[in-house]
Amino acid sequence: MLELQHIFKTFEDRAVLCDVNLVVPKGATHALIGSSGSGKTTLLRITLGLIPFDKGYVKINDQALLSFTQIEWADRIGYVPQDGGLFPHLSGKNNVALIAKLRGWKRTRIEDRVEQLRTLVDLGEEILARFPYEMSGGQKQRVSIMRAAMMNPDVMLLDEPMAALDPLIRRSLQQELKSIFKRLDKTVLLVTHDLGEAVYLAEHITMLHGGRIMQTGTYRDLLLNPASPFVTEFINAQRTLPDASEFH
Repeated sequence: MLELQHIFKTFEDRAVLCDVNLVVPKGATHALIGSSGSGKTTLLRITLGLIPFDKGYVKINDQALLSFTQIEWADRIGYVPQDGGLFPHLSGKNNVALIAKLRGWKRTRIEDRVEQLRTLVDLGEEILARFPYEMSGGQKQRVSIMRAAMMNPDVMLLDEPMAALDPLIRRSLQQELKSIFKRLDKTVLLVTHDLGEAVYLAEHITMLHGGRIMQTGTYRDLLLNPASPFVTEFINAQRTLPDASEFH
């Protein structure tokens, strides 16, 4: 379980997060959405332990971030950045295994874990032998997910993981991600601008605006019982294609 309670953060006297409360149960997928500048990335970086917060606490399974060293906390969270974040000079396999090697895992243990994850994300061995520039966008994202899951973390954080993919690959990867999340049985926090993606992948959604939580709930909650006009405005701003009958 991931808990963020009463999180406050300011940058140069500007409030970026104001009393943010978020709980993601063990094994659940939760989506964090909102417009640019709403505080989503800052909240993710706080959860990762990359930047300090002014007030509040962050916990995983009732254990507080501040009670761990940075390395100990990092091993409890798998992170998939927007562009995959793979090292260009390493093969896919070496990207996946890098942290385990730094932690002193034995070769056989690394090999077994890589094979387990390769099967889980349905990626061919030949792909792992390639360098990132030789992979498609979807392949790079699968490798990035493998790397994030390598240390068997309690929590997975994904920051706009499909933003740079074309629509066909994105749709296919969304379907695969939903299956992967279920098989991993991890607590997942997903950041996205795409409400449709949030609805498809997550059981619950939290909408941020101006560093504050506007509403948390299911899509039905947000749609039928909006907590503020902004919630309705954000939902209505999600553009859909017109029906063919509208063209002459």
